[in-house]
Amino acid sequence: MGPAARAQSSGTLYRAADAPSATPVVYLGGMRPVMDQASYFHGILDELEGRYAPGGSDFRWDGEAWYGTDYNRVWLKSEGTLEHGRLHDGDQELLYSRAVSPYFNVQTGVRADIDDGPTRTWGALGVQGLALYQFEVQATAYVSDRGRFASRLEGSYDFLLTNRLILQPQAEFNLYTKSDPVRQVGAGLSDVDTGLRLRYEIWRKFAPYVAVTYSGYLTQARRIVHDQRGETGSLRFSFGVRSWF
Repeated sequence: MGPAARAQSSGTLYRAADAPSATPVVYLGGMRPVMDQASYFHGILDELEGRYAPGGSDFRWDGEAWYGTDYNRVWLKSEGTLEHGRLHDGDQELLYSRAVSPYFNVQTGVRADIDDGPTRTWGALGVQGLALYQFEVQATAYVSDRGRFASRLEGSYDFLLTNRLILQPQAEFNLYTKSDPVRQVGAGLSDVDTGLRLRYEIWRKFAPYVAVTYSGYLTQARRIVHDQRGETGSLRFSFGVRSWF
């Protein structure tokens, strides 16, 4: 005797989950179910690391946080480097974002370069999201209060070696239309920051890592920094923590 025959003989009636039912659907309080539009807060510290090299060491952070719904959010982004006890290459961004697809947001707002150099203020417009093959990408255009234009391209990718051990290549490029020697900025492709990080997720929200990183100036900016007797680029071994909440 098959399962259907046994069920029929026992008087038990089985029905597929999506089969039509004579019983009408009842909504709690008469309200139909709606999409979840609650507001949430999320923050992630992608880089919190010490970078070590024979010529000198520094400390770098790069993180962001947002508050809002699936469609509308307010973002705060921050990055910078402590070098020889001085804040270098620091900028903060306050952005509003609007989801334009399941994977991408359009962002607009302001950016302030605040560190040991002269302060610069920029208007920002860009996109951030998850591209094909799970690439995290950001592309932002800036216009400054002095009529300068700039852009920043960032990308990273997670290779899951195991469920907890993850290899992440990352790169950031900055481009400017005009030089700004007092901030060690050159026209064209000005500087790059890259890293290859191997992290182990002890918990999903806490992952120490080791890395090899390179940060340096390119083209005209490299000549500017060289003339100022600064360090034009450095390859460093890094140790850090990635965390989110």
